[in-house]
Parts: sequence; C-alpha cells; structure tokens
Amino acid sequence: MFFTDIKQFKNQCGYEIDGFWYPRVTKIIEIKAKPALYHFYGRMDSFAEGERVKRQSASEGTLIHEIVEKLMIGEKPEIPKLIEPSIKAFMEFVLNKKIQVDPEYVEKRLVNYEERYAGTLDAVALMDGKLGILDIKTSQEIYRDYNLQTAAYIAALKDTVKNLETRWILRIDQNKKCIHCGAILRSKGGKDQVKTKYGNPFMQACSHEWGPLEGRIELQEFPYWYEDYHAFLGAKRLWEWENIDWLKQAGYL
Repeated sequence: MFFTDIKQFKNQCGYEIDGFWYPRVTKIIEIKAKPALYHFYGRMDSFAEGERVKRQSASEGTLIHEIVEKLMIGEKPEIPKLIEPSIKAFMEFVLNKKIQVDPEYVEKRLVNYEERYAGTLDAVALMDGKLGILDIKTSQEIYRDYNLQTAAYIAALKDTVKNLETRWILRIDQNKKCIHCGAILRSKGGKDQVKTKYGNPFMQACSHEWGPLEGRIELQEFPYWYEDYHAFLGAKRLWEWENIDWLKQAGYL
C-alpha cells in the first residue's frame, strides 16, 4: 500500500499507546496472500465494482459489530432493519449457549510488549465451561487467516487473563434459502450471490423460490494456538521487511 507520509502510515497501520507506536495485528496479517479475496474480485464485473462492494460490505459488518458490542456490555441499542435477522440470531445463540462476557474485555485494546504489536479484541467469553477469546466475523465463511489474528490476541492476553484456554470464531450472517433445492441467496454490499453445491445438477437447474431472510450463526473453536502464533510472527517479520523505511521513520526500528 502507498502512504503519503509517516502520519498516514502510523494512523492506518497501528496504535499510539503510552507514548510508543505499535503495528496493528490486522494490518500485519494483510501481508499474507488471500486467495478468497482474489476469487471475490474475479467474480466482479470490474475492479471498481469489487472495491464498491467491499466497502459497503465492510460498512455493514462494522454496523453488526457495533450493535453486538453494545449488547455484550448490557446496552439495549436500536437495531437497524438492515441487520435485524443477524442480530436476532446472535441474541438467540448467546441465550441458548449461556455465553457470559466480561464487559471489561469487550473491544479491549491489547499490547504484546515483548513482540511489539497491538490489537483490539472483540471479547473474552465463558462458554461450555471454558474461558476463551471470542472473535466476531461477518464474512462469507470462516477463513484460516483468522487463526493468525486470534493467536496473536491470546499471546498478548494470556499473562493478564488467567485460565484462558481457547478461542472461538463466531460468524454472523443472514441469507435466504431456496425452498425447493436448498441453495443460498446472500446479499452483501449490494451484491446478490447464489451459492449451490458443486456438482448438484438439481440446484443448478432450479429456478429458485427464496424463503424469508434469516440470520445464521456459525461457531468454530480453535484451542491449539501456538503453531498459528509462530506463523503470525513470521508474517510480522515479513511485514516489517516490507515496510522497513516507514518503520524507521516511526521510531519502531
């Protein structure tokens, strides 16, 4: 990415904490190739359309994050109609799983002073008798890259929060299902996408009659984080190499 000056680089890539600048976990991970993102752009009519859809999708995801954050700290926000199915599914899931969240660790800024990076945690939760990091996503699926992010958070938090033993990715989404073949219609960023099972001729030929818009929840647990953390540190070294001149100007190197 091109930066016009050191101020822009520091603002976009990290946080100023206690007088020292730290690179942000999510920015570091951007150094890794993202095949799913390339596939996304390949489905668009143009790069400009891809950028528009991506920006709008990010805006919708941010809105869900903001509402979920308020719910987790005990507030009762007004829920926009646009994301109502997603939020309803989230609230039902939390109630059914009896998830407990410490408000102090919702949207919590973290710093790893030894490895010198920072990030913002979604939540620390108690679920199924285990204490772990809960990371909220609104993507089309759960991508492996998320393991690097959550591993970096655990490493930064493990000495502060005792008995921290696992991490979960909680994906919140909403879509419609075809009442005939089970295909999925997902509208995100102003773009409709129909998902069918590969090789299923019935789904491919179906004219599709869509049911109501419903919220969807997907939860995956990733308890073993050490290997992912070492991969994150490898990505961090490469990111530092790529941005060495800016990091020297920032006083980081």
